[in-house]
Amino acid sequence: MNVLVFLIPVSLFLGGLGLAAFLWSLRANQYEDLEGDAWRILSEDDDTPRADD
Repeated sequence: MNVLVFLIPVSLFLGGLGLAAFLWSLRANQYEDLEGDAWRILSEDDDTPRADD
């Protein structure tokens, strides 16, 4: 039972740290353009030439 005195504050701290990281990512507009990455993968407008085998 003494281990719970240690584990509960640690788990609350880690949960708060995860929540703070999530809120930071929301404020930094990390989730603003979700479809842009999907279209960027499909586009063939690369500046680097392809190596022909």
